[in-house]
Amino acid sequence: MRTGSWRPSWAAPGTQRPCMRRGRAPEAMAAAARALGGCGRPALRAGWGWGWGGRRRLWAPSGGSAAAVASPPAGSSSGSGALSPFDRRLKRKQKNWAAVQAEPAKCDYLREEVGGRIADRVFDITRTFPLALDLGSGRGYIARHLTKETVEKLIQVDIAENALKNAVQSEIPMVSVVADEEYLPFKEDTFDLVVSSLSLHWVNDLPRAFREIHQVLKPDGVFIGAMFGGDTLYELRCSLQLAELEREGGFSPHVSPFTAVSDLGHLLSRAGFNTLTVDTDEIQVNYPGLFEIMEDLQGMGESNCCWNRKPLLHRETMLAAAAIYQEMYGNSDGSVPATFQIYYMIGWKFHESQAKPAQRGSATVSFGDLAKIDGLLSRGKK
Repeated sequence: MRTGSWRPSWAAPGTQRPCMRRGRAPEAMAAAARALGGCGRPALRAGWGWGWGGRRRLWAPSGGSAAAVASPPAGSSSGSGALSPFDRRLKRKQKNWAAVQAEPAKCDYLREEVGGRIADRVFDITRTFPLALDLGSGRGYIARHLTKETVEKLIQVDIAENALKNAVQSEIPMVSVVADEEYLPFKEDTFDLVVSSLSLHWVNDLPRAFREIHQVLKPDGVFIGAMFGGDTLYELRCSLQLAELEREGGFSPHVSPFTAVSDLGHLLSRAGFNTLTVDTDEIQVNYPGLFEIMEDLQGMGESNCCWNRKPLLHRETMLAAAAIYQEMYGNSDGSVPATFQIYYMIGWKFHESQAKPAQRGSATVSFGDLAKIDGLLSRGKK
């Protein structure tokens, strides 16, 4: 288990890398946003639709470290439209580009932190998992925090082959598989544990992805995941919208849509998970300015890949957005905050050995008797 306090490599005094802290943005910022155009903290919901048809379950886990490749089902389509808001091919290119940069680790601070928190939730379960799946693993942000005493073997899956090739080594035996999160090429009842960190917010069909995860889990297996929430980058979204309205007379989406936390429990339950836990947290990162935020988002492979994205932002609009960002949300030291809302979710696949709720009407004590407890306790003391 991880011990000690977490400190990113760029957090040394005098460095110009962003400074991360947890907690909500000041209420004054939200009030200023409402006063200057109604840009509060919107919780946008993605329109999750149905993507490719058919299934493919041909790959069975085996030893070795070479990467296996699983392609989408024949006849599949990834065209644009309301049912497929994201361009998955573009997202693959973005992640592959980010993974081969000279210093890919300098933009991994957020993924490393969330990966560590996912690992902490794995450690909270007092058992050893013989075979685990890391869905959307990237460069192994969860695996580097796990131990072989907790996970005996790990399968890493990502759509970006360069990210898997440049994955950080771990003491756990690993196999890399290039595959889409929506079309897992694994047999049913294969894994004891499935983890996913900051990947599922880019899938076109989140209900299907949850069903795929549930299907590859063994009975009494557990899914532990994290994804970005609706308040993520609300400062950037509002600044760009106001700048475009001022300079161009209208605005286009520059931050991808996110699901709402109120929907996650329903989607997990509909996929077949039980004993659900869903919680939310916020990580706030301070940057020198708007352009540094966008540079790091590109380095994370988190650039916008919506089909309806605007291909070009004019220079004047960008400069206006940077000025608005600083004016509305800037800190006293000249930096600007960027908020990342994280949804954490835990769901179990049903097994007969799991605890079950008592049958209706089987209680032997009435809630009305609770008011008599104080009287009974006082009598006992006498």
